[in-house]
Amino acid sequence: MVDNFVHKSGKRKTAIARATIKEGKGRIIINSIPLEIYQPEISRLRIQETLMLASDLVDLNKLDISVNVHGGGVLGQADAIRSSIARGLVEFTDSEDLLNRYLTHDRTIIAGDHRQTETHKPSQSSKGPRHKRQKSYR
Repeated sequence: MVDNFVHKSGKRKTAIARATIKEGKGRIIINSIPLEIYQPEISRLRIQETLMLASDLVDLNKLDISVNVHGGGVLGQADAIRSSIARGLVEFTDSEDLLNRYLTHDRTIIAGDHRQTETHKPSQSSKGPRHKRQKSYR
């Protein structure tokens, strides 16, 4: 018997998430932690938003989702996770309706966020790309 599964990745800033979706018992695991106890709560809610959009088109109780994520910060990781899960669900179900639902709700779930950090300019401190030394005239 051949198992049907999908591997998809999602990125946000320097965070990279890799999701594996296959038929199973409805478990969602992120870095060996179940989604129900994943912290912080704001990250858990952003990830669950992706699942709620797909809940009436996909039976999530018959899918196991396993995600490995590293790099970046808390919200960057959350956005990378939701992107990888959404891309994986669209490919696993091959549903045009689900793709359109994600694109109309928030295009960056599927398409990604193109913004990058600005490069630091020469002869300035390491505090930022536009940071300059303050002057005092009085």
